[in-house]
Amino acid sequence: MLRLPRFRYYSARTIEEAVRILSDYGPEAMPVAGGTDVYPKMKRRQFEPKVLVGLRQVRDLAEIKGDGSRGMSIGAGATLAMIVQNKNLAASYPALVRAGQVIAHPQIRNMGTLGGNLCLDTRCTYYDQTLFWREALGFCLKKDGSVCPVAPGGDRCWAVSSTDGAPAVIALDAQIRLVGPQGERVISAGELYRDDGRQFLAKRPDEIIVEVLLPPADGWKSTYLKLRRRGAFDFPVLGVAVAIQEDGGVCRQARIVVGGVGSAPIRCRPAEAVLVGDRIDADRIEEAAHRVYQIIKPLDNTDFVHLYRKKMAPVFTRRALQELMATT
Repeated sequence: MLRLPRFRYYSARTIEEAVRILSDYGPEAMPVAGGTDVYPKMKRRQFEPKVLVGLRQVRDLAEIKGDGSRGMSIGAGATLAMIVQNKNLAASYPALVRAGQVIAHPQIRNMGTLGGNLCLDTRCTYYDQTLFWREALGFCLKKDGSVCPVAPGGDRCWAVSSTDGAPAVIALDAQIRLVGPQGERVISAGELYRDDGRQFLAKRPDEIIVEVLLPPADGWKSTYLKLRRRGAFDFPVLGVAVAIQEDGGVCRQARIVVGGVGSAPIRCRPAEAVLVGDRIDADRIEEAAHRVYQIIKPLDNTDFVHLYRKKMAPVFTRRALQELMATT
């Protein structure tokens, strides 16, 4: 049986209190909300904090406000179940709701939060194992080791971004509000992620994501599709979020974001460019899908053969675009 290590737990009541505790304890502290990723990784000694700062009692973090005409604000502590059940989000930002619907299973969605999913640790076949398994391997570059088994000749970690929420919020052009000891700042969702398996977030350890800000829907249509071995539980080994804005049948803007194939979500701008400026027909969809295939370069460090995941990327892009074009 895997057991949690000893730690001290503080239940913060306000954002300011949580930030202060994180700052006081420095690298020894981690924030935790639903804990669906943090606690299992503590059991496997992938995370080894001495202090956990609980965010579940910070009421402001669980609010969902606004509508598609004005834009919406989603507290980072809102559970995935709350997001899936919100009618305003479903009507105006379906990509995020679709992403929430395919995360794990109902029990996890009732515990896990949007902020937790956006900050989900990168994953890898050689990293997401028990301590005993990793110790027998000699550990890996991401935790306790000096060599990446995926690419032994290099000096970087290739662990994969496995959050379903990130591709969706990037495709929706969301902004992220963070609060830390130095104050607050707002960044685009894409700026939150780094292409580095270890340092994958452009967020300081003592900063907390407090809010996801969605712009007015303004005629945008969006969706999210996910590849995984089972219909539930599994993390994405490919996730495709697509959003398009049309005017008079002509595509004015498009965003295609692919997750699960690199250390950060990948914005496929060359594929987007194919769609913008004209009507989206079968030929344009096919060309956009082909460009996605050219852009992504998955490695053999998650479920399914990496070449299969590469081949499925244009298939899922094509399906997503066809779905959006079929909606009125």
